[in-house]
Amino acid sequence: MTTDNNDPKGRSVPRGRLSRFGQFGRLASGVAGGMMAEGARRLANGERPAMRDMMLTPGNVSRVADRLSHLRGAAMKLGQMISMDAGDMLPPELSEIMARLRQNAHRMPPQQLQEVLAEQWGEDWRKRFTRFGATPIAAASIGQVHRAMPHDGRDLAIKVQYPGVRESIDSDVDNVAALLRISNLLPRELDIAPLLAEAKKQLREEADYVREGKYLTLFRDLLAGSPEYVIPVLDKEFTTDQVLAMSFVEGKAIETLVDAPQETRDVAMRLLFQLVLREIFEFDMIQSDPNFANYRYQPDTGKLVLLDFGATRLVEADTTEAYKHLIQAAFNDDRAAVRNAALAAGFVGEAAIKKHRARIDSMIDIILGELNRPGLFDFSDRSFVAALTEQGMDVAADRATWHIPPTDLLFIQRKISGMALLASRLKAKIDVRAILSEHLDIDLATENKV
Repeated sequence: MTTDNNDPKGRSVPRGRLSRFGQFGRLASGVAGGMMAEGARRLANGERPAMRDMMLTPGNVSRVADRLSHLRGAAMKLGQMISMDAGDMLPPELSEIMARLRQNAHRMPPQQLQEVLAEQWGEDWRKRFTRFGATPIAAASIGQVHRAMPHDGRDLAIKVQYPGVRESIDSDVDNVAALLRISNLLPRELDIAPLLAEAKKQLREEADYVREGKYLTLFRDLLAGSPEYVIPVLDKEFTTDQVLAMSFVEGKAIETLVDAPQETRDVAMRLLFQLVLREIFEFDMIQSDPNFANYRYQPDTGKLVLLDFGATRLVEADTTEAYKHLIQAAFNDDRAAVRNAALAAGFVGEAAIKKHRARIDSMIDIILGELNRPGLFDFSDRSFVAALTEQGMDVAADRATWHIPPTDLLFIQRKISGMALLASRLKAKIDVRAILSEHLDIDLATENKV
């Protein structure tokens, strides 16, 4: 086996709470220094700088992105989650941070990789392989993936968790939340404690590779009769709670479909949306991470490769019913029913409806107009997003009415929004009503709008 000590992206993962806390401390100091310099510059120019303007300078953007990428683990994962959830709604400066976090993370240097695998497999682990690729084929927020071959010739993908990730989840989440508070991006009145607790819980689950291996196998069983999807086979011999081994499956990044024929793009996205519906309404569980890296495409077969089941969550029956009621109301073109269903489910709060009902109704009308347009839904047409943003500006600016939906809805909606974002990137055209009618036992007949 060869090693690559000169890889410029090889940076040791800070291990231990004190070490990681020190990284956050240096980040806070650097950001504070950048804010002071920017404030002094603006004051010298006769300006009255706002806190946000001093915080989101190009220098601070670089500091935050680089430090979170270095930390990896929960810190980087949260950045990626915010990026996927917010879509086009982030300020340009934050979009730059999050775009950097969506790129591959720094990999562990060979010495640290050796230490991690020695802990998991024993000091003589190399003797169990005829080949182990020293350079990862992928590196992300929680772990990096290597291709390997044991003596019996199996072609494996080995996901190795970064050291210290599980032990640092709670402190990382708290520190990222503190950065959001300091930047004044969240109102102090907003109670995000339940959301932070759920984020910690999910991240701990994602860091349990034995758990992920069980869901990998379960999804293989659930989709055994659907040859359009390919899922790797769990390799129990080399799997531990911090190393996940599976069969290596060929495939290209899903984003490469952007240059494929329209029909190919449409079929791929139709399969992904059908899978989301089956997860919610048939499987009662959903892989809630829409990161594009979790989906690959096989040009020769037209099949979709599904990866990474660490973020799998159970879907409760009342959540399923809430979505059914909301979808039924939407496809009946019933504004009042949509508003009531959204309120009952927790998508929107009572305070927002009381103060901004006219604007919320206008936003509902825009969505209903798009969903109930006959024929294919063109995800490349983003004109309605601008209209929604215009109507929602006053609602969003009223921090007193900000509302956090139930966590189950947040994670499911995150998956749906991620698929919609991918469909937009691929400029897919899909008959949304037809897909829903295939998978839901509800009446999709359009009635007069209230």
